[in-house]
Amino acid sequence: MAATSAQAAALPRERLSKTAILGMVAMGVAVLVVANDFTALSVALPAIERDLHSDVTTVQWVINGYAMVFGILIVTGGRLADMFGRRRVFVLGAAIFAVFSVIGGLTPNISLLLVCRGAMGIGGALMWPAILGMTYALLPANRAGLAGGVIMTAAGFGNAVGPLLGGVLTDTVGWRWIFYVNLPVAAAAIAITMMVVPRDAETKHGRIDYLGTAVLSVGLLAMLLALDWALDLGWTAPLIVALFAIAVVGLIAFLLIEHRAGDRALVPDSVLANRGFLAAGIATLFASAIFFAALLYLPQFMSKNLGFSAMGSGAGLLPMMGTFMVTSFISGRLYERLGPKRIVTTGALFLGAGMILLSAISVGTTYDHLIFGMVVLGIGVGLFYSSVTTAAITALDPSESSLAGAIVYMFQIAGGSIGVGFNTAIVVSAASMAAGIHTAFLVDGILAICSAAVALFFVGGEVDIERLRALRHHHRAHA
Repeated sequence: MAATSAQAAALPRERLSKTAILGMVAMGVAVLVVANDFTALSVALPAIERDLHSDVTTVQWVINGYAMVFGILIVTGGRLADMFGRRRVFVLGAAIFAVFSVIGGLTPNISLLLVCRGAMGIGGALMWPAILGMTYALLPANRAGLAGGVIMTAAGFGNAVGPLLGGVLTDTVGWRWIFYVNLPVAAAAIAITMMVVPRDAETKHGRIDYLGTAVLSVGLLAMLLALDWALDLGWTAPLIVALFAIAVVGLIAFLLIEHRAGDRALVPDSVLANRGFLAAGIATLFASAIFFAALLYLPQFMSKNLGFSAMGSGAGLLPMMGTFMVTSFISGRLYERLGPKRIVTTGALFLGAGMILLSAISVGTTYDHLIFGMVVLGIGVGLFYSSVTTAAITALDPSESSLAGAIVYMFQIAGGSIGVGFNTAIVVSAASMAAGIHTAFLVDGILAICSAAVALFFVGGEVDIERLRALRHHHRAHA
């Protein structure tokens, strides 16, 4: 059984070996590839639409299709990494990602590009959980917070520079180079990983849970399509209602199938029954609605109300994304000192404070008025995501770390999709975009408080009520 986060934090800190440091570099590079790909193409869509003679409705699936395949297969990728070896699955995923990146860059039409993006989603779904598992395995238990910090620092950097890099490449050598640059970076990550990351000592070879994988994939696909199409068709449209029904039935059937599958299950009962892990997932679900809403509506406000260009809107997020990146790195050390409960709860409260500050948006708001709120929000993102990921992964046995990371990321994608849906519903029903963002961000602030409450009472173990009472009496005595 894995040591708890609190037990690990109590152990003396160990110096990192050269192998561990090089391995962390390789994992950081790999995370950079995946994270950058989510945002770099956002500014290139108009050029792709023009060059491939397509339309905006089709071109948006260059991003949506990748994210959807990634989100649907991420849990399967985590389970395969734990079963057959994380290094092996990572190399396979990175190779798929790199090869189809090159083909995508060479594609003469939009149809082939969408196929390549789907294949890149498969590669990303294999890479991400394997990266998480290998990163945490490289470090001693009491340095797990550093693993989360490195991963989210690289992710924050990749997300932040993505729009800038994509814009520069699109305006100079062309959008196809956004795909081409993935090849040398992925090749470098593979080479370093093969040299410094040891083979998995123990893997759980066995039968793949094909039925569970298929049912979960159908359920997640139906849910993500419903959340995406509901914005155009309406929440009560027959197709949307049917898709939500399929999603609910699919997810319920998945739980029943997994219970019967025993050790072969895609998600074993030991994972579903772990209260600390489940709490981390629920806290992530609430918080992801906040982060995705900010990523969507802050650039839109900058573009439509402040007159920023596409690249200007991307650069306008730097106070949030830069703070996110720096805080993610610092959060690793804080996690080791303060433990999961305090740092995750604090991160959620910063998320709420940032959204409440940003909810002051009005028609007359200038960019300067947004900076402080974005900085506070960035601190919350940096503290929360790296720490909640570490708390979730260390709540389970090390042999299940890739699966744990994958499920947490699935909660993140689901929370983001749901958050974008209800935020959009609020914004479009308001008299103006500014008024809609004001209301939506206030609701997001309430969700952050819910996330903080879940973290306070359940992440990293339940609250010790007797200890709290003793502390209260102690302070009263001193007063």
